[in-house]
Amino acid sequence: MLSARDLTLRRGPTPLFERADFTIYRGEKVGITGANGAGKSSLFAALRGDLAADRGEIEVPSGVKIAHVEQEITASDREAIEFVLDGDAELRKVEASIERAEQTHAPMELAEAHAALAAIDGYRARARAAEIMHGLGFRTGDEARRMGEFSGGWRVRLAMARALCARADLLLLDEPTNHLDLDAIVWLEDWLRAYRGTLLMISHDREFLDAIIDRVLHIEARAVRIHSGNYSQFERKRAEELALQSALQAKQARRIAQISGFVNRFRAQASKSRQAQSRLKMLQRMERIVPAHVDSPLAFEFAPPAKTPRPLLAIEGAACGYGARSVVTGIDVSIGPQDRIALLGENGAGKSTFTKLLAGEAAPLSGRRAPAADLAIGYFAQHQLDQLEPDCTPFWHMRNRAGPEHARGEEQPLRDHLGRFGFQGERAFDPVGRFSGGERARLALALIVARRPNLLVLDEPTNHLDMDMRQALTVALQGFEGGLIVVSHDRFLIKAVADSLWLIADGRLREFDGDLDDYQQWLKSRASRERAADTPQRADQRADARASRAAADGLRRRLTPLRRELLDLERRIETLSAERIALEEGFAAGREPPPDAFERYAELARQIADLETRWLEVGSTLEASEVTDAN
Repeated sequence: MLSARDLTLRRGPTPLFERADFTIYRGEKVGITGANGAGKSSLFAALRGDLAADRGEIEVPSGVKIAHVEQEITASDREAIEFVLDGDAELRKVEASIERAEQTHAPMELAEAHAALAAIDGYRARARAAEIMHGLGFRTGDEARRMGEFSGGWRVRLAMARALCARADLLLLDEPTNHLDLDAIVWLEDWLRAYRGTLLMISHDREFLDAIIDRVLHIEARAVRIHSGNYSQFERKRAEELALQSALQAKQARRIAQISGFVNRFRAQASKSRQAQSRLKMLQRMERIVPAHVDSPLAFEFAPPAKTPRPLLAIEGAACGYGARSVVTGIDVSIGPQDRIALLGENGAGKSTFTKLLAGEAAPLSGRRAPAADLAIGYFAQHQLDQLEPDCTPFWHMRNRAGPEHARGEEQPLRDHLGRFGFQGERAFDPVGRFSGGERARLALALIVARRPNLLVLDEPTNHLDMDMRQALTVALQGFEGGLIVVSHDRFLIKAVADSLWLIADGRLREFDGDLDDYQQWLKSRASRERAADTPQRADQRADARASRAAADGLRRRLTPLRRELLDLERRIETLSAERIALEEGFAAGREPPPDAFERYAELARQIADLETRWLEVGSTLEASEVTDAN
């Protein structure tokens, strides 16, 4: 499918990777991994032709259709489903041919265009696009909404739906789970597993990668290496390689001992519930993962909270929502220092609205929110990244946003703290406005940790974080001694840190009886019931599509003999006309004509007149058939 030879890419003066050689074969599903800034997105830009190689080349066979998710989507008046269908360039080309043939009353071209539409399964294109949109979280009726009505995050989902609809030979996905909820991720997993083309995917989601890929292309230390197997298999191999480096052996042993402590402590208190057993298995899995990340500079921990009142927070008979509209009602919960809860629910169910209520950023519409006197909340949400001061530095934020105890503290401890989050040296004094989304998220987490909270409310904390930072966050949460509420599409994180699952569905909050695998089955069952409810409408759509295909096929069968006769008539008229012209030129030149020349000339005129009459009859029949079918 594609290959790189002696490839060097750079952004600015520093090479991202140098003299790379690799080959991707048709039908492979490859995960592109590496730290933020390693060159993953730049490799995609080079594959698309948007970035020139500094050395070497990338070879992609001519005619290969490449699809990717566009990042800049303008807010237009175009219908959402039309925007999604625009991703299939061949479909749009065939549709244009049909429209042109109908306008010019060209029956032969019309039949050929309908045959081409059937060959690419174009009659199902709209239904296929709607299914993809629904799988990515759009509701019934969203297909007809204008692009300008959707927020930026939802337009990114539309761009992904457009790429999935493209029927591409090579699909490039850069962090596809960042803007999706868990229900959409589960659907996308199934879709990508069934995808028959070649897939290159950048992702920092272990569970997602393991479910889909069969090879890993890892970028590290300016080098590119290909590994067979899924991401977990790659991690194990990398851990074995790092273990050979004596300088890292002691660090590995300390980190493994730390995770082993979590495992043993949890084993002593775990019940026999499926969720507890699932958590125990994930902790044991973490023991194997830790060695693959011992060379990461990112490692931090939460200091013990100053106070841990019981309960930390109680909510009684409450409803939450926005404006006067309730989204979740009948909320009665009490959260203590040892509670570790993952909040589940389909897109739009109200998870983020509920976390705002927990964090105190929104008052209940009814009922009572009762925080403990010594409650100290550490709240992480995506909108808070936008509240960082772009012209100020990480060090300034530590002085002014991490709590009064840091405002007049010594400089070195603050810089040491920032260093544990990747802001070493002078990086602590760079303006935040230059930072990537991942760097902003790391800074927000650094501020939360510095405040020593006793209750963490984390809404999608892993968005934009690379593997090393996700691993550091997971380990730190294992050692956190306060209460935890987390909303995340990162199943690895949920399995590793949550003891309980709460579900928001149908406007109510309840404890979910089961583990995360049970929840994925619940999502699929719920989607099946919704599809069954839509069956009559979908059946009508399928019937209409079958009728259209049958009509096109019938038209083609009726008109094919007439078209063939029309072509034969035109060829015969052309041949006889050429012979008659030759005789006329001989007469005009005064040459002695052959004995039967005048009889032959008269016969040619008669035959041509008969053929032209029949040509008009056939042409009229074809035109009448086209008009009848169009009506």
